[in-house]
Amino acid sequence: MTLGTQSIRARCVMWALAAAMPLTASAAIAKDFNATHFDSYVVRAVKPDGLSMAEPALPDITGFTKQAALNKIVRRHPGEITLTRMVDLIEFDEFVGSDGRLATWAERQRQNPVAIVLQDGLFRLSDVLGKVEPYHLEATESGIYTLRLPLLITASATLLIDGSVRSLRLSQQAGAFLVNDGRLFVADSEIVAWDEAAGKAAGYQSKKKFRPFMISWGGSETYLIDSQFKHLGYGATKSYGISFSQYSKSVERHKTRSRPTGWIVGSTFDGLLYGFYCYEADDVAIVGNVYKDSIIYGIDPHDRSLRLIIAENTAFGTRERHGIIVSREVNDSWIFRNESYDNHGSGIMVDRQSTGNIVAYNKVHGNGSDGITIYESPENLLYANQSIGNQAHGYRVRNSVGVKLYENRAIANAYTGINGHVRTLNDPTRDLALDPYDTRISMVVVGGRLIHNGGGPISIDQPVSVELYDVDMFAPANATGVEMSGVLGEHLPEVLDVMIRQRQAVVIEPDNIQRRVDG
Repeated sequence: MTLGTQSIRARCVMWALAAAMPLTASAAIAKDFNATHFDSYVVRAVKPDGLSMAEPALPDITGFTKQAALNKIVRRHPGEITLTRMVDLIEFDEFVGSDGRLATWAERQRQNPVAIVLQDGLFRLSDVLGKVEPYHLEATESGIYTLRLPLLITASATLLIDGSVRSLRLSQQAGAFLVNDGRLFVADSEIVAWDEAAGKAAGYQSKKKFRPFMISWGGSETYLIDSQFKHLGYGATKSYGISFSQYSKSVERHKTRSRPTGWIVGSTFDGLLYGFYCYEADDVAIVGNVYKDSIIYGIDPHDRSLRLIIAENTAFGTRERHGIIVSREVNDSWIFRNESYDNHGSGIMVDRQSTGNIVAYNKVHGNGSDGITIYESPENLLYANQSIGNQAHGYRVRNSVGVKLYENRAIANAYTGINGHVRTLNDPTRDLALDPYDTRISMVVVGGRLIHNGGGPISIDQPVSVELYDVDMFAPANATGVEMSGVLGEHLPEVLDVMIRQRQAVVIEPDNIQRRVDG
């Protein structure tokens, strides 16, 4: 159904059932109506009291500076440098296990694989020179270092790579990579996966083709400041590019080590498999970086990571999936003032039971899918974002309750400005014990503007409840009016009567829920 005018000031409220009832009662009703098809809805007029919201409080990021990071370095006495067999190091269990990866290093080293191990002290790369064979680590007078063995920073050690290292080249042919179990500082430098045979950076060929990488384990701290990281990572576990990861549960240290943390500030990440990946990490700050031409993801925090700050980054040109994504119980985090564009998938995604996150003041445009996507992730806030010219929806919410959209803009997206729907997921590869979900959706949409989106301003199907208030909606240029789809379209005359004639808020909810509450 359409309204024969090009612009309406839509003042609708679709009031979430959970907000009107005690938590236990609303949870019981929500569970009762899970995966239920609603045949009819009721429309009610209410006053919009209680819908106002102050701007969300965001973390202060001014303290994430190079000097503040370097001030964390403890000036210890020189430590010990050894060569140790990789199979004897717990920190390498993930890379020499039963999956046959030990052969990768044996083939490259032509011996029982070893690693350079730093213990008990503060090190620079210049300290390592002369303590190992010249072939294992060599340097030119211009500050270019080439590493040809894996290098481990143990829990008692700190490695500083600063401006005296113009570039650290990790040899692809020799199988070099960095493992941090202690403290790693990189400032004003470059780390690049290097194809020595070709004399250039190791360009991506396939997920199976080894490329050097960096991994920081549980208990570690990593600070990457004002530096460049190029062409790191391949598809083997925890080898994705730059990763912060707690130890696997099968490793005893999983019980005794704190979760990894660190800062990534003012740096450029070019051509990595994943520009950033984390697993069970806490309080990581990712601020003011550029993620360009990533293969699979630009920024990808994962599994049970908490209190992350992802702010003022630029992510563009991701080849296969999304510019920025948080997935699988990445909770209580802040994603704000980022720009994500020209990525194959969405600009920003919140996925798989990630909750309590604030996504604010971001600009997402020209992406191959949605601007911002919320999948199976309840209780998140989208505030004052701009979603422009994306190839699917401006904002898409699926199988998620309690999602709030305040003061957002959706302009000239190919499909709807805001899309909400439920779906039964039939993917046989999805582990429902690990990634549970239910087919419910409830949304609050307040303020903002929805302008010239190809599928109309809003489409919401089968909600438990929806709230909509004070939204500017403009029709596509080639349409005769403003079209609202789903529940809004089915009840458009009633909705418009409340929105325009009564100038009240609208509550739309399944009438069987209303009868259950009244009864």
